[in-house]
Amino acid sequence: MSEIPGDLKFLKSHEWARLEDGGVVRVGISDHAQGQLGDLVYVELPAVGDSVQAGNACAVVESVKAASDIYAPVSGTVVEINEALSDKPETINEDAYGEGWIFAVKPSSPDDMEALLDPDAYAELLEEEDAH
Repeated sequence: MSEIPGDLKFLKSHEWARLEDGGVVRVGISDHAQGQLGDLVYVELPAVGDSVQAGNACAVVESVKAASDIYAPVSGTVVEINEALSDKPETINEDAYGEGWIFAVKPSSPDDMEALLDPDAYAELLEEEDAH
């Protein structure tokens, strides 16, 4: 299992959120999630300016095995999308916590981040899943 970066928060559905300078929240899927999905072949990105609600689907990643909704970890407005994924969705497989980010949101309620799992709680969730 890869190292889980300490500056991230997680949803139980395996999305990660990183609060950046300026209050923007960058979002992607965990290394665990990309490993479960396998080789990604397509990413459906939200549009810049879209409003997203915490816990609601707002993007899709597709692998040779399955399509999976990506849920917004926080409510707010999409301010940036990772256009590079349109041509190279496998970037998520190669660098899930870095270049493989999916979109960024200007949160309408910074408190949304408080409801997310910290890296330790996320690691525990993965251990529980692996045990089943």
